[in-house]
Amino acid sequence: MPEEISGFSTSPQLLVQAAFEEVACRSMHDLAFLHPTMPVSVSGFTLFEGQWTGCVITPWMLSAVIFPGPDQRWPHRTVSEKLGLQLPYGTMTFTVGELEGVSQYLSCSLLSPLPKALSVEEGLRLMEDCARMLLSLPVSNPDAPDMASRRALLFGRRSVADA
Repeated sequence: MPEEISGFSTSPQLLVQAAFEEVACRSMHDLAFLHPTMPVSVSGFTLFEGQWTGCVITPWMLSAVIFPGPDQRWPHRTVSEKLGLQLPYGTMTFTVGELEGVSQYLSCSLLSPLPKALSVEEGLRLMEDCARMLLSLPVSNPDAPDMASRRALLFGRRSVADA
């Protein structure tokens, strides 16, 4: 077992794509919960705090994934170990996974199984949107009315106390 996992100097997108396609062909083809037409696809990866961050969609799941970046050395971890990570989107729980021929990585399931009604185009768009959202700062408008005030606006009342 290696002591450390070496980072990727360039985006591992194509390696990750090929590894998940191999998993799909080798061991996931006859499972009842698979989406019948969803291909394996990997979003573009973005460097965030030195790590490659992106999303993967397969016939069985949509997940956020993180791989070690340039000049990084990750400790070798136990597969299925859980780690809480703070991303701009918020704190998320990731699970250690390992792709044969690629490396260990961190994965956070966003949707599993995929709804069979989800079209391929919707699935691919959802994957790209999720990849962008992971690294998007939450936006709040300090001038927006709070929930109680919005309800009051809907019902024509000046305050919740008027209800």
